[in-house]
Amino acid sequence: MYSRVRNGVLSVIAGAILSACVASIASAANLDMAAINNMDRAAFVEKFGGIFEKSPWVAEKAWDKRPFASVGDLHAAMVNVAKYAPAPNQLALLQSHPDLAGKEAQAGAMTASSVSEQASAGLNALSKAEMSLISDLNAAYKQKFGFPFIIAVRMHTKEGIFFEFNRRLQNDTPTEYANDLQNVYAITRLRLDKLLEGS
Repeated sequence: MYSRVRNGVLSVIAGAILSACVASIASAANLDMAAINNMDRAAFVEKFGGIFEKSPWVAEKAWDKRPFASVGDLHAAMVNVAKYAPAPNQLALLQSHPDLAGKEAQAGAMTASSVSEQASAGLNALSKAEMSLISDLNAAYKQKFGFPFIIAVRMHTKEGIFFEFNRRLQNDTPTEYANDLQNVYAITRLRLDKLLEGS
């Protein structure tokens, strides 16, 4: 009898603790979104302008869609800005991305996000043969399509990236334009999550 009562009390306590934790997490999330929704345009662009590579105009236009219900809602608003942007703006967005392990990487001219992303797949430590191969792939891709090969590096191994490079080189330009944009959307979600984790 005592054991049953004790177990019942412990279950109630455990349930209360779990509920409090969930409420605390939800409250923290709501506070974060409230702070984001209360930002003026300049503060918003300063914080989120780097999510889309060298394209702060995406955050600037997304600000008009406040209030955001969640981080997912915020990202969706930014994606919609890019998705429905005029073609020249979209192309400029794609062309703002650096080549994988390319000249910008070697010159130390990439954004901090790109440096971290490329390093996550070991692209900062390629062998001489791999450097030669990726340089040839970058050049072939840009020559064929007119924009750089973009891939969500954090979601692939080095070997997977080389495989995707070769596979996607067989596609036509509209397919690769769409593939690049989809990878931009995946990259920016990872960047947004990383940014908000640290804030």
